[in-house]
Amino acid sequence: MRFGKDGLRVAARAGVWRVGARALAAAETFVSAVVGAVALTFAASGSASAAPAVATGAVTTAIAATATPTATTATCGAAEWPRWQQFKRDFISADGRVIDVGSADERTVSEGQSYALFFALVANDRAAFDTILQWTEQHLARGDLTAHLPAWLWGRDADNRFAVLDSNASSDADLWIAYALLEAGHAWHERSYTARGAVLARRVLDEETASMPGLGLTLLPGPAGFHPDVDLWRVNPSYTPPQVLRGLATRLPDDARWPRLLASASRVLVDTAPRGFAPDWALYRAHRGFAPDPQTHAESAYNAIRVYLWAGMLDRRDPLAATLLAHYAPFASFIAAHGAPPEKVDTSNGEAGANMGNAGFSAAAVPLLDARGQRALADAQLARAAQLDRDGAAGYYTSVLSLFALGWREGRYRFAVDGTLAAQWSTPCRVALQ
Repeated sequence: MRFGKDGLRVAARAGVWRVGARALAAAETFVSAVVGAVALTFAASGSASAAPAVATGAVTTAIAATATPTATTATCGAAEWPRWQQFKRDFISADGRVIDVGSADERTVSEGQSYALFFALVANDRAAFDTILQWTEQHLARGDLTAHLPAWLWGRDADNRFAVLDSNASSDADLWIAYALLEAGHAWHERSYTARGAVLARRVLDEETASMPGLGLTLLPGPAGFHPDVDLWRVNPSYTPPQVLRGLATRLPDDARWPRLLASASRVLVDTAPRGFAPDWALYRAHRGFAPDPQTHAESAYNAIRVYLWAGMLDRRDPLAATLLAHYAPFASFIAAHGAPPEKVDTSNGEAGANMGNAGFSAAAVPLLDARGQRALADAQLARAAQLDRDGAAGYYTSVLSLFALGWREGRYRFAVDGTLAAQWSTPCRVALQ
């Protein structure tokens, strides 16, 4: 779920996260089994490439192998990330809440918290990570991420009090939170992050998936409200970044459900986009396949723009990379013909509306265009995004898309072929982007 408007700025201040003994004990009981399974995997394979942890040398290799062709050299280490610092000033409160600045209810959604955790990890900003995590757990997960999926919506209610406005969870946020926690646990050698991430990831599998006849184990957008009929389900393609699912499978190899979830996600990403444009939402009917979602009229817009972003940031050796880059060629062709991504497309016929997407849309297209070898077109989208940013303050969602896309373009992070995170700061070297 997404949100974002322009408005007043809020200051960010670091805080310290503390874990309750009861929650940590329960989580560590589970994660100890995970660690044991990982150790057995290492012993059986005898191969560094099979390891869920990415060593320093592997990180360097992953970044170099997946980088975009350019002459730029990225400096490793804890380099300042001005765009992240600006995001914190604009959208994150002192106590770690990502705010939809300008919304009437001053809302926060779990998606915002999940992305902020990821960006804080990429920036090696552990103080911000802890503050954001603490707020997320206390206010969205009733104080315990190991016991409760986080509510997706929090804000000012009809009585002018701040509270959970909708307790249903959002699976994309839950996946990103679990992923960020597991990657942070590895990068910062913090067992409590790993424990939380492992338990939350398992809870996603237990509570936010369904076995759909003819499709298999599939991610639902949330635990409730997406199964309107006995043989009908509603899905959101942008909720399943392949690298995140693959990374979770790597970090948690004891659960065979992750590869099954990745397999169905691959079909969702391809089969819901028959004309090369991903829809925001789609329906799946048992044994009959996908159909347009009548509520959103088969529209591709503010959810779907992330599908192209995830595809573009895949490691080139990922089994899905070539398929998705080819399948979404019509999206790239539209940009080449019109100079910008479309704001909205009817995915049933491929017809675009008159309006072009905002700065975030152009930024989100950059990794896909780079991955397809359309470097000049990607550069033009960067220039367009920068110009639109100069013309007016960027809202939350535009800023998120830009952080993902431009952080990747600058070489601040890569997703390795096994889905794990290769952060620039974690490598004591200089990595030439090839």
